[in-house]
Amino acid sequence: MNERVEREHTDGAADFGAVFESWREHMERALAARLPDAATVPERLHEAMRYSVLGGGKRIRPALLFATARTLGLQAAEVEAAACAIELIHVYSLVHDDLPAMDDDDLRRGRPTCHKAFDEPTAILVGDALQPLAFQLLARDPALPAAPAIRLRLIDILSEASGSLGMAGGQAIDLAAEGQRLTIEQVEDLHARKTGALIRASVLMAAECVPDLPRPQYEALARFAAAIGLAFQIQDDLLDVLGDTATLGKPAGADREHAKPTHPVIIGIEESQIRVRMLHDQALDALAVFGERAEPLRALANWLLSRRY
Repeated sequence: MNERVEREHTDGAADFGAVFESWREHMERALAARLPDAATVPERLHEAMRYSVLGGGKRIRPALLFATARTLGLQAAEVEAAACAIELIHVYSLVHDDLPAMDDDDLRRGRPTCHKAFDEPTAILVGDALQPLAFQLLARDPALPAAPAIRLRLIDILSEASGSLGMAGGQAIDLAAEGQRLTIEQVEDLHARKTGALIRASVLMAAECVPDLPRPQYEALARFAAAIGLAFQIQDDLLDVLGDTATLGKPAGADREHAKPTHPVIIGIEESQIRVRMLHDQALDALAVFGERAEPLRALANWLLSRRY
């Protein structure tokens, strides 16, 4: 990527910042409204659920869903419940990943992880409770399309992305790979499951809310999501090496400490940065079929490329 194009990406990302922040604030209100009140029995569990979900975060997956919806002519309110569902699944995965049996992290989003702020049994139950709440939203929320077929597809997409062939399977592979030497192809398969599956689901769940969407456009969105999902994870791995704990809101250098196979470890920092840019270009190429309508997704892709946390 030449200097002029990179500068345009940076400028575009800066312009997109206000839109992204409005979506993030939208999500805070939407999530807060759908979580059980902390005063409801069992109070400690509900307090821990709200602590974990409402404790900040970039809300990347909801932003992808909102950007896809806008590209397809939908309003944010029409997909808000789906965005909440996917964020609840993401947060449950973070709570469980942070546990001593997994990554054993003490800091998340700039404050103590759930099991540190509460206790390990409560953290396990938080994840156990957030999962069914996510699917309950897809089944019951009145703002989503009423057609049963659409509801079932939303549940199916999120279930597959969350399970053993998606996020949970990716975490299993990641744990087994600590200290092992993997090929770059194996690492990218791991990332496609652990991180990419939910990112792909974020895009495709919005697409499912448009039942007459032409198949070529649906497939273009799937290609965009696959490329941007992998680029996002490589960027995350780079930030773990190049960032600092205060900026990241979580311990920097955690991948190295756990001897995790990542792109910077296997192919180096410079080659990893090149790979991010190549995937970013592939993602933008996939959006050509939408013309100017896909500007929200292009702007979000540019923001993801330029982020520092």
